[in-house]
Amino acid sequence: MITVSNISKRHGHQALFVEASMYLGAGEKVGLVGPNGAGKSTLFKIITGDDPADEGEVTVPRQTTIGYFRQEMEEIGGRSVLDETIAGCGQVGALHHELASLEQDLADPEKADVMDRVLQRFGEVQSRYQDLGGYELEARAKTILHGLGFDDTQIAADAGALSGGWKMRVGIARVLLGDFDVLLMDEPTNHLDIESILWLETYLKDTRSAVLMTCHDKDFMNRVVSRIIDVDQGELVSYTGDYDFMERQQAQRAAHQEAAFERQAATIAKMQRFIDRFGTHVAKAAQARSRAKKIDKIERLDPPVKRVVVPFDFQAPPRVGEDVATLKAVSKSYGKRRVYDGLDFEVKRGERWAVMGRNGAGKTTLLKMVAGALEPDHGSVKIGPSVKLGYFAQQALDLLDPTKTVFEQFTYTFPLATHGSKRAILGAFQFSGDDVEKRISVLSGGERSRLVLALMLFDPPNFLVLDEPTNHLDIVSKQMLVDTLRNFDGAMLFVSHDRTFLRGLANRVLDVSECQNGAQPFVYPGPYGDWVEKNGGEAPGVHS
Repeated sequence: MITVSNISKRHGHQALFVEASMYLGAGEKVGLVGPNGAGKSTLFKIITGDDPADEGEVTVPRQTTIGYFRQEMEEIGGRSVLDETIAGCGQVGALHHELASLEQDLADPEKADVMDRVLQRFGEVQSRYQDLGGYELEARAKTILHGLGFDDTQIAADAGALSGGWKMRVGIARVLLGDFDVLLMDEPTNHLDIESILWLETYLKDTRSAVLMTCHDKDFMNRVVSRIIDVDQGELVSYTGDYDFMERQQAQRAAHQEAAFERQAATIAKMQRFIDRFGTHVAKAAQARSRAKKIDKIERLDPPVKRVVVPFDFQAPPRVGEDVATLKAVSKSYGKRRVYDGLDFEVKRGERWAVMGRNGAGKTTLLKMVAGALEPDHGSVKIGPSVKLGYFAQQALDLLDPTKTVFEQFTYTFPLATHGSKRAILGAFQFSGDDVEKRISVLSGGERSRLVLALMLFDPPNFLVLDEPTNHLDIVSKQMLVDTLRNFDGAMLFVSHDRTFLRGLANRVLDVSECQNGAQPFVYPGPYGDWVEKNGGEAPGVHS
């Protein structure tokens, strides 16, 4: 369906692609992976023609339609969420709004002199609209919006009042509603909660459209795609299988490359020893010269490129007491909307609570109250006397000084820390070499998240309150964070939509779905994986 042939592309001095090729077949579901800055988003733009390749070509059949969800979203507003979704979904959306405009013209007596022309155009648009399934458009749009977490009140409200994350959901809905032949999806799970992720997972598996997507959710990738394309040092390397299969194949290939490199290095070293020993020896000088020529002719293998991220071995936090946090008879409302009414909850030493709940259930509100960022309306929140609390929220990214470099921010926060210790933790969070000299103003969302987490764990608290700590982190960074926190000796309370994070860390589950109805939360006193088995699904109300 889409063929990319021998493309080359440079950004400044960086070569993103060098004679790279790939193919996307009809209905195929393919994941696009690679480190940050490798060129994944650029490849999408090359396919759509927004940023043509320097060399090579992209072949797309004439009638093929492409829907592209990107991380940059234009300003929307002045229309309802439903109308904004329909307006941006491609040809059928444009016809929908033209049809509505023509219906107004037909009812306008002042248009009597052009009524024949209006009627003719109305018939043409109506016929095409019907052929494209337009009369089911509103119902389909609502189904998609519901799947992405919108309720009926939000769907009817002005889209301009939505937060940035919710506007991105409108962007996803537009692309899905367009029923395109090809979907290019750039990090679609970034702004979704786990319920919406599970819905989107099923939608993309079942859609007739071909899908090419980037995604930092390994579980999502494994369940949707049947092939992976890895952007690897300017090439597009294809693996037939899911993300886990690609990792196994890459590990095997790296082992073979390592072995071949070591064999060649050993051979060259042996020949060089002979040359060094007998280069001036009369009887063996000719042999030495012959071996020197052989060495010159050997095509040297490059050492395998390794991207190894190891857990950070942080210093032990001060030991926390048995009682970490205690909430008694806590109530909280936003206007007329009640979130908690008489909530009782305790966090004890060694517990790692995953807070679950349907969209809008109050997960972030609970974390804010525990962290002291929000006062309850009634009741009490008490933190233990030996508790040193660390709170990660997306707003924490805004507290970084954009004028400072990464290293300057670290030095400002920890002026007495040694140069080596700062370099060590920044390296663990993938700020190595010149990366530490980057200004915070130019960091991506993922880089800012990594920096905030590094600052938090350098002088670790004994109670971590984490609200979506893996947002914007790539798969490798997430795994490093899980491996690091697995050895954390304090208590944790967190919200996450990443199932790798949930499975790797949670030893308790708190489901707050029914708290708005005045009920106490459902407490499961075991790991997330066991809760999934008992619950029959990976999120409250979403069953396998």
